[in-house]
Amino acid sequence: MGKIEEAISFVGSSKRKKGILELLNKSKLCQAEIMNKTKMYKSHTSRELKALSSKNLIKCINPDAREYKFYRITPIGKKVLDYLYKITSKN
Repeated sequence: MGKIEEAISFVGSSKRKKGILELLNKSKLCQAEIMNKTKMYKSHTSRELKALSSKNLIKCINPDAREYKFYRITPIGKKVLDYLYKITSKN
């Protein structure tokens, strides 16, 4: 299985991961904004952001900041989200 297929499976199996990608597809956000919009606990949000970053689906644009780290979706993340939209709109 290729990287993109693994990423699709990784995101498609989690409403939280897909929800974060959908938010970041609209604009860059910090962790607190993502927490508020998804209604997730801080620990869950942090875990999901780390997991998505480890697969290169999102990127922290100011990693040296101690607070208010902002995240954006990567081109790979956009491809994964587009594919998931495509297959779910056919059903």
